[in-house]
Amino acid sequence: MDFNITQEQQQFSDALRRWVEKDYTFEQRKKIVLSDSGTSDVAWSTLTELGMMALPIPEEQGGFDGSALDMQVVMHEIGRGLVIEPYFATVLGAQFLKLAGGHAHLLEQVASGAMLMACALGEKQARHDLFDIAVTATATGDGFVLNGTKTIVLHGAQAGALVVSARSAGARRDTDGISLFVLPANTAGITMRDYRTIDCQRAADITFSDVQVPASALLGAAGQGWEILDAAADYGVTLLCAEAVGAMEALNNSTLEYLKTRQQFGVPIGKFQALQHRMADMFMHLEQARSMATLAAVKVSSPDAVERRRTVSAAKARIGQAMKYVGQQAVQLHGGMGVTNELPAAHHFKRLTIIELTLGDTDHHLARFVAQPGFKHAA
Repeated sequence: MDFNITQEQQQFSDALRRWVEKDYTFEQRKKIVLSDSGTSDVAWSTLTELGMMALPIPEEQGGFDGSALDMQVVMHEIGRGLVIEPYFATVLGAQFLKLAGGHAHLLEQVASGAMLMACALGEKQARHDLFDIAVTATATGDGFVLNGTKTIVLHGAQAGALVVSARSAGARRDTDGISLFVLPANTAGITMRDYRTIDCQRAADITFSDVQVPASALLGAAGQGWEILDAAADYGVTLLCAEAVGAMEALNNSTLEYLKTRQQFGVPIGKFQALQHRMADMFMHLEQARSMATLAAVKVSSPDAVERRRTVSAAKARIGQAMKYVGQQAVQLHGGMGVTNELPAAHHFKRLTIIELTLGDTDHHLARFVAQPGFKHAA
């Protein structure tokens, strides 16, 4: 298989990188972080103009029908450039719509940049188990009533539509009985607590109090949403893996540049062999992570759910290990400056920390990997 990116992918990558370097600089990002919404309408319009919103959307809804490999190129540049716009949350929401079918009008709005989405999946008691759902969906004559609270919903307060997982039947941790809904974020009975996360992005805790939704809001069949939820989450993990590779690449580059310029005893500290060894190890972790991210992007659309789960979890676990090593080494090699907000390195490290905890950490995915059929434990 040829792992070189195509000409079209390179064009997407180059266009996004040029925009980041020219109009989404580190200083500009600081201003966006401190704004009321924590996002930029101008940046969102530019992402739309560059075709990033239309990239993962089917052609029938005005998109380019891009694959996970196409998205890997975009997420790499987003990670490299520390972009904090709600791109990941929106394309993950769109993936739910694609897998479930229907709701074409929403996909058209995503492709045009008119609709921002968020996925309300996690709950305080669930940790990384997305099937652990206490939010209830009670059937009524013409729809459902939602009650409960979702936590750490990425860009929840900035979204126009929410994808929500709720329990319509079964016990709290059953995979059966899960229903998925898509509904306007301003639906009566929804309240949000918006806040900034440590990586300077936005999240919200969302409470549903007797929220009435029509049956047309269902994604898929009632009580049978787990397979869609599981597959969409794996797609999200694949995007995060690609973003992590971009962030680690930026960290490696900035650390190498620092070692070339910072002097001690009259010579650049990069001349010291011990530090050269650290940089070599950082490079190896990065390249292994890059390979695993690509493998996940290839396999995430596999019709074999076991193969998909195994590969995606292997990638998230290996990349989790790489993120920890690269991030910690970069901070240490920068010295005290490595943890100050004045340097992009600290922000890349914070973003990697949040990626580690999003949609399952390293331990979670190691456990998921070994739980898949066909895994053989050592005697």
